[in-house]
Amino acid sequence: MSSKYNKIGINYNQTRKADPYLTSQLLKHLNPNKDGLYLDIGCGTGNYTSEFQKKGFQCIGIDPSIEMLQKAQSKNQNIQWNIGTAEKTDLPQNSVDGIIASLTIHHWSNLMQAFSELAYVLKPNGEIVIFTSTPEQMKGYWLNHYFPKMMEDSISQMPSLKLIENALNFADINITKTEIYSIQPDLKDQFLYCGKQNPELYFDKSIRHGISSFSTLAIIDEIKTGLVSLRRDIDSGKINDIMKSYENDLGDYLYIIGKN
Repeated sequence: MSSKYNKIGINYNQTRKADPYLTSQLLKHLNPNKDGLYLDIGCGTGNYTSEFQKKGFQCIGIDPSIEMLQKAQSKNQNIQWNIGTAEKTDLPQNSVDGIIASLTIHHWSNLMQAFSELAYVLKPNGEIVIFTSTPEQMKGYWLNHYFPKMMEDSISQMPSLKLIENALNFADINITKTEIYSIQPDLKDQFLYCGKQNPELYFDKSIRHGISSFSTLAIIDEIKTGLVSLRRDIDSGKINDIMKSYENDLGDYLYIIGKN
């Protein structure tokens, strides 16, 4: 996993920026205080970690990719950036007041071990905020029409809500709330379904490079044929029918809030 993100991390910050609305939602669900210490697990290049720090909250960022952390360090030297994983943070017991895990849990090798480790480092009554997408939600992405194998592989690595709930319960963390999120047209963080309402985004190679599904899971030939088909459907207007056929009320991503 670290080698995958070392590769993606080369130009990651060109397209993966902290979205103001997502930042506000993470803050709302975490409800941090200025005297606490907060962990961003799987922090990547630290975009959201830095936003928290800029708002006056003390943070630690942990990621397995040295390439990502070097980018994070170059942007913000006021944060402690550590190499590590959710399964092995190397942090002391009861050392953080809250944790955010944004678009990262599908890369964890062992959910039960990871949440047990996070419960260990989390202080009593601490909050953990997970931002992810479920397999059910991803089956509703119109990207399935153009990139079926890529999406199949992407969906297969996503833990279901039930699996997440079981792993959290195993670690004595209770889910207190879930909240769906649907892609907004002004999204600044260009992750997988960023082009839900603007399919043109997927023709930008730099955007595809910053999305692990496109850069590490997809077959090159499928990307080429999928983009040709997408271009044709945009030009003919057929894309509107395709997008409409995938409309649903499941939301595109999900906030899961837990407390120990």
